[in-house]
Amino acid sequence: MKINQFSYIPTPHDQIITELKATRFLDANNLKLVDPLALFRDLLLKYFSENISATTRVEKLRNLMATENTDANSYTNGGGSVARSAFYNIGLQLLGFLDDLDFTLSDPLGSMAKLGLPTADVPAILSRDQVIDAWYRLLNTRNKYGQLLIDYIAGRGYYHQFCQDSNFKKPLFFNGKAQAVFDTDKLIREVVYVESPLDTDHDGHRDLLKTNIIRPAETADGFKAPVIFTADPYAQGMNEKWSEAYSHNNVRPLKRKQPNSLTYADVAATEPSTDLPKPRDIKGHTRQTGETFTKFWSYSLNDYFLARGFAVVYSSGIGTKDSDGFRTTGTKAETLSATAVIEWLHGDRVAFTNRFDQLAIKAWWSNGNIGMTGRSYLGTLATAAAFTGVNGLKTAIVEAGLSDYYPYYRENGLVVAPDGDDADVLAEWTFSRQQTAGDYNRIKDQWLTHLKRLTHDQDHDNGSFNQFWDARNVTKENHTVADMLLVHGLNDWNVKTGQVWNSRHQLKSRPITQKLILHQGQHEYLNNFRSFDYTDLVNLWLSNKLLGVQNQVDAIFPDVIVQDNAKAETWTPFKDWGGSETVSKSYSLAQLINLSDHNHFSDQLPEVDFNRYTQKLEQWRSDLYQRNGSPMDRHCIRLVTKPLDDDLVIDGQPSVKLKVQSSADVGMISVALVDYGLAHRLTDVPQTLVSRKILQGYHWRKDDLKEFLPQADETDFKRITEAHINLQNRENSYQVDDLKPNQYYELNFPLQPTFWHLLKGHQVGLVIYASDMVYTIHGNQDIQYTVDLDNSELVLPILNSKNQ
Repeated sequence: MKINQFSYIPTPHDQIITELKATRFLDANNLKLVDPLALFRDLLLKYFSENISATTRVEKLRNLMATENTDANSYTNGGGSVARSAFYNIGLQLLGFLDDLDFTLSDPLGSMAKLGLPTADVPAILSRDQVIDAWYRLLNTRNKYGQLLIDYIAGRGYYHQFCQDSNFKKPLFFNGKAQAVFDTDKLIREVVYVESPLDTDHDGHRDLLKTNIIRPAETADGFKAPVIFTADPYAQGMNEKWSEAYSHNNVRPLKRKQPNSLTYADVAATEPSTDLPKPRDIKGHTRQTGETFTKFWSYSLNDYFLARGFAVVYSSGIGTKDSDGFRTTGTKAETLSATAVIEWLHGDRVAFTNRFDQLAIKAWWSNGNIGMTGRSYLGTLATAAAFTGVNGLKTAIVEAGLSDYYPYYRENGLVVAPDGDDADVLAEWTFSRQQTAGDYNRIKDQWLTHLKRLTHDQDHDNGSFNQFWDARNVTKENHTVADMLLVHGLNDWNVKTGQVWNSRHQLKSRPITQKLILHQGQHEYLNNFRSFDYTDLVNLWLSNKLLGVQNQVDAIFPDVIVQDNAKAETWTPFKDWGGSETVSKSYSLAQLINLSDHNHFSDQLPEVDFNRYTQKLEQWRSDLYQRNGSPMDRHCIRLVTKPLDDDLVIDGQPSVKLKVQSSADVGMISVALVDYGLAHRLTDVPQTLVSRKILQGYHWRKDDLKEFLPQADETDFKRITEAHINLQNRENSYQVDDLKPNQYYELNFPLQPTFWHLLKGHQVGLVIYASDMVYTIHGNQDIQYTVDLDNSELVLPILNSKNQ
């Protein structure tokens, strides 16, 4: 177990006293105490304030050990000094750690160092003021269940005892972070319909967007809440069965494309000219909505902030249940359906209490500062909204969001859409208007016509870039003024790392603050991990961006934080990702160890193997990377470096230069970078350590505690990153070149960016193959490929050892 904490703000003693007074740990009575031990006892008794009885509180102290032989009640019952070792023995138990399992009473400081827990800079014997400083630091330390101690006791009711005190501060901040002092039993839930600047269903009326609001009860009494907005196309329902009919069959041969000499100007999207209907007439104004809702899916990070005075807003956007319009999968219209809600929250757009009465309502309870959250499609819409520069959006926290739809569904002229997915499938999947029979009956024909056009324009058979895809580059126009926090999994093969790489590099041109977190997950949320204080960092971030708390977050928050793949529960700060700290290192493929002992391979598998792999994709991938002795031996080229003399970190975007020929007039090449070497690698998905242990507020949501843990068994290899290319798209994704059989062509293309730690003794591997059973179309074509290894190379961005 190792706990990493990045969100603590070093705080001077005078400010510590001010904050402890605000949280009621210090008051006029105990501030008069000059005896360190007496003050320590008083703080401990306040800690257990959920127990009203003084007798019960004393019993709690009796159950804590201060030394190997003395309990905390006996230790603190009388005057005297406080030993640092006794303070931290008690502190470790308050943090949930167990004697003889997690730590030892004989060496608490050594145990804390092993756990990665901080200690206050105090001597072996603590003075009165040093007890105060150490107590403050302890409250701002993460416990065994992944929470700051102050948050843990807030969830158990510490602040609830002050809820009737009009002098108790709301919102309340402790070490720069908003505290759970708002009553979640009294949250207000209401619905409005935002009028957008769109008419995507062409019915002659501007599209109305259903918007769900959850806000603190205190807003009814004048509190202006900051707003967390999540644009969630899935929240109103998903058409899982209906969308299956639109799934594409990727078990098919690669088709030859007609050569062309297109330039970007030929495929650049143009904004369609439409006559937007006039806004609805406003027939009155009100502050009272006419609709509420019960709980539906919600993001647990958003729930966490509801207890801390933030309002949370969800809107699914155009083409979803109870809203107007059609789904368009990534166009500007979807972006505008997100920014329309932001504009209303900021006071710049009209919303109505229902779809018909035309009674306008303002977001009168909002302070006008909006932050967006969300993962995947939700994060994509947050990215798209931020890049418009819309007023009111102060920040976006983007987890696994797209920057461009083409490299999500395509790559270098190839279709790379697993499970037959494509833009039309996603549009149908999220078109939840279909679930309301009466509404769907009125627009069914128009929707089917719209969907047919979408299917045609995406050109699933071709794979090349065109105007359809150019219109779905959500970061093409960069007007970002919002500070950005980007979060992405280094093993995410749904939304690949190239998406966040692209967003990040475009944002560098804007005068904003941006931060990046790279974790070892796939398509995961991070807000419930034991080893990393993600939620606390987000609290620090949003308290600053939306409430204006001067908490030094831009300086405290490292520019880049990376979870180590080779060392469990290890998170390291860096200045950049693929920046000036890296050097390029080239490897001639002819100089690598050739495990395959050949430079050619066939893309055609025996039928029995092909059919088996089609059903067992993980087996195919394992056989592909296996050093030798698998059915894939003659269907790829496997190359490795010699064993590494020292650890090596790949930091950025690897690339390959290949000289390749195909025996046909069509062809594709895939490459995978592989980490070879026996190791207990981290699990592919996070493991649940304890269920429902994270307390997000008093009588409020609970979350599971998770972690990436080392696998029980050693494995010999792990894919680091990969890439794919159509041999007819050697120059770019829209220019189609001729391809003559048995003629060498030069390819130069990047792999997905990564940050990867290879251990001493491991080998860097490059596997060259053609059809990818998971990502590309795969028709088991009889095509032979040959690679001129003497004229091919692998280029890796290596982090300088002094920066590791």
